[in-house]
Amino acid sequence: MMARHFLNLSDAGGDGVASMLNEAIARKAARAGYPEGRVDADAPLKDRVLAMIFEKNSTRTRVSFDMAIRQLGGSAIILEAGSTQLGRGESIADTARVLSRMVDAIMIRTDDHAKIEALAEYASVPVINGLTDLSHPCQIVADLQTVIEYGKALPRLELAWLGDGNNVLNSIVEAAGLMKFNVRIGVPEGYDCDAGFIDRARAAGGQIRVERDPVAAVRGADIVVTDTWVSMGQPGGEAKIAAMTPYQVNEALMAQAAPGALFLHCLPAHRGEEVTDGVIDGPGSVVWDEAENRIHAQKAVLRWVFGQL
Repeated sequence: MMARHFLNLSDAGGDGVASMLNEAIARKAARAGYPEGRVDADAPLKDRVLAMIFEKNSTRTRVSFDMAIRQLGGSAIILEAGSTQLGRGESIADTARVLSRMVDAIMIRTDDHAKIEALAEYASVPVINGLTDLSHPCQIVADLQTVIEYGKALPRLELAWLGDGNNVLNSIVEAAGLMKFNVRIGVPEGYDCDAGFIDRARAAGGQIRVERDPVAAVRGADIVVTDTWVSMGQPGGEAKIAAMTPYQVNEALMAQAAPGALFLHCLPAHRGEEVTDGVIDGPGSVVWDEAENRIHAQKAVLRWVFGQL
C-alpha cells in the first residue's frame, strides 16, 4: 500500500479537507480544560513516531506538530538540517529511504518544493508539507478551522488577500477551489501568485479575482488575510516594500470589509508593515485563535495521512 502524502491540499481533496476540519473542531472540543501535555483519551497514534525536518526557522509549525503528535499518543524527533547528513550533502532520496525504516511519518519545512516531492517519491511512509516556497497547506487547514469556529460558512465565503502572492496565498486559492469559496487577490503587478493554482481553482468552481486596487479587493469581504511581504530566505528590498505599501491592512482599509469581518495572519507579523497594531490587536483579529488551531489542524492532518480519517 502506497503512503498517503500531504504535499498540497489537493492530495486530500475537498472531502478530505472537510474531514480534517470536522476532526480538528471535534478533537479540540473534546479536550477542553485539559493541560496541553495530556494525551487524548483515545490516543489514536500511540507508539507512532514523527520525524520533523527543519531547513527553515519555525515557531508555530515546530511547536504545533510536536504537541499534535504528543496529544495523539505518539512522539517526535526533531532534525535540524544543519546537524544532519542531509545538510552535508546526503541526497533526499537516501534520506527518505533511511527515515522510512526508522519512523512512521516525516514532516519537512523547506525552501524548495521539489525537495518535498522527491522526499515523497522515495519515502515509504507519509510525508507532510510543513511549508515550502510553493505552498503551506497545513496553515490553511488551521485558517479554515478558525473561520468555521467564528460562524462563517465556507461555500461562497468572500475572502480578500492583501500583499504578496506567496505560498500561503497559493494554498488559499487551492482551498477556494476545493471548498467553493471566493478569493479577491489584492496584489501589486509583478507579485501575483502561481497562475496554475488560480487556473485549477477556477476550473473547480472557485471564483478568483485579481485586483490591483486594495480597496476593491477588501470591499464587502468576510475575511481579510495578509502575510509578511518578504518571506524567509527570499530577496526583498526597498522596491518590493514600496510596491506593497498601498496594500497594508490598516484600520481604514479594514473598514471597507463587511461588518463583522475577521482578520487572519499566519504570523510572524511585521507590525507597521503589512498590518497595523490597530488591526492585529483589534476586535476583528482572530490571529491568536488561528495560531492555537495549528495544533488541532496538525492532529487532523496526522490522522488523515495515517488513514484514520
